[in-house]
Amino acid sequence: MTKKDMRIVFMGTPDFAVQSLEALLKKKYNIIGVITGPDKPAGRGLKIQQPAVKQFAEKNNLRKVLQPANLKDPVFIQELKDLMPDLQVVVAFRILPDDVWQIPRYGTFNLRASLLPHYRGAAPINRVIMNGENITGVTTFFIEHDIDTGKIILQEEVEIDENENAGELHDKLMIEGAKLVCKTVDAIARDSYKKIDQLKLLTKGQDLKKAPKIHKEDCKINWNKEPVEIFNFIRGLSPYPTAWTEIISESGKKNTLKIFASDYSISDHDLNPGEILSDQRTFLKIAVNEGFININNLQLEGKKRMNIEDFLRGFQSISKYKFH
Repeated sequence: MTKKDMRIVFMGTPDFAVQSLEALLKKKYNIIGVITGPDKPAGRGLKIQQPAVKQFAEKNNLRKVLQPANLKDPVFIQELKDLMPDLQVVVAFRILPDDVWQIPRYGTFNLRASLLPHYRGAAPINRVIMNGENITGVTTFFIEHDIDTGKIILQEEVEIDENENAGELHDKLMIEGAKLVCKTVDAIARDSYKKIDQLKLLTKGQDLKKAPKIHKEDCKINWNKEPVEIFNFIRGLSPYPTAWTEIISESGKKNTLKIFASDYSISDHDLNPGEILSDQRTFLKIAVNEGFININNLQLEGKKRMNIEDFLRGFQSISKYKFH
């Protein structure tokens, strides 16, 4: 089948998905429809905001844009069937009901920001860094009834830099993912691909690594852990949802502090975890087991995000506080 003949419906909502849609358009694929999320209020003023995919679709004159609130709505499903798609491409979208992903004759495939079968779940980009991995990747697979379990089409490994945070890795995977989406559509159009059972990629006795959703309480730093664990924890949650801690004054007053960037050192000391070392001008070190975490970028509750020098200029007697 040629590019012009294949009728493709694209499904996605955030910026991560825009990169793949743009790549398909540049490859001259026939995008006959775009499915994205509803417009929603956002920001301090709660102004109605269009999803990034919708904004891109309209700027590029993609005429058929659907924004169903309910993917099981019979009206939406009929609209989708009326488009007569040969293939559906899903990038950063919602869970599809069977009646939706079963429509195209060539199936529906999803782009996943991990190397399946590992890191199934809501937070693969965060979790691989939090776990100290140095390799991740992107996967395309056919959607089936059970989430993230369908047959793999293609995979591409991506290295994780030792200082990279989740936001930086997100952008890297967004670019590599778009390339893989195009390769996958090319392979399906040529009928030159294999369907790989995910479980066959596991070695005997190997446990699946998971990527469950991250809640606020999961983001609190445990200063009793070793330096590299805390360092990976902070960068794995940066810039969102962000690692946090409590800073406690001598009087017992607590303030929440978000930490966006840090580095670490390994050394012997006799301080308790959470105690502070600082020259009050250029550095802020937190004692942890077998070393220190050096804070580089942070945000005090009710204040703007700032680097450590600016923070220390406005926060007197920091050494009298402790982190908890």
